[in-house]
Amino acid sequence: MIRRLGTGLRRALATLLTLAGLGLAVQAAWIPVKAALAQVLLERAFARSLSGGLPTKPWPWADTEPVARLTVAGRSFVVLRGGSGQALAFGPGHLDGTPEAGAPGTAVFAAHRDTQFAGLGKLGPGDLVTVTGRDGRTLRFRVTGTRVARWDASGIDPRAPGRHLDLVTCWPLEALQTGPLRLIVETKLASEPGRS
Repeated sequence: MIRRLGTGLRRALATLLTLAGLGLAVQAAWIPVKAALAQVLLERAFARSLSGGLPTKPWPWADTEPVARLTVAGRSFVVLRGGSGQALAFGPGHLDGTPEAGAPGTAVFAAHRDTQFAGLGKLGPGDLVTVTGRDGRTLRFRVTGTRVARWDASGIDPRAPGRHLDLVTCWPLEALQTGPLRLIVETKLASEPGRS
């Protein structure tokens, strides 16, 4: 009888630990999976925006819409208006209060370090970043440098002279906890090849 109780307890404990492990795995994968699936809907909405010339929401209850397509480190992402946590859960966000990419000043695109901007640390001076706006124009930016700064002392000036785009994500890239540091990849407009 005691032996049966011990075996049953071990099975129950093994089942409980297995379920807890599966729950943790699903939770860890949730944001990357959600971001990847959302990019399909965002790409469709961006294509409709390009063809119609008007912002198109990716789903009816969305509080944002696609504003650009960003290609960086060999990967392409649809960029959303705003930098709220809700927007960043689905893709890179164009931060409010910064100009459009290619306009005078410094535009800022931000994304999570474990989704779209996971490869940001591999960029170096001279690397190419392209942005296609809702108007269909594709702009080419060249990386001029990278740096790490506190989120509240980034030194990014939206009104800086020139035409710049800064890509921002949490730092260090491999960290599990959110901290005060941000990786900033600085770029400068290189050319405007025209409509895509």
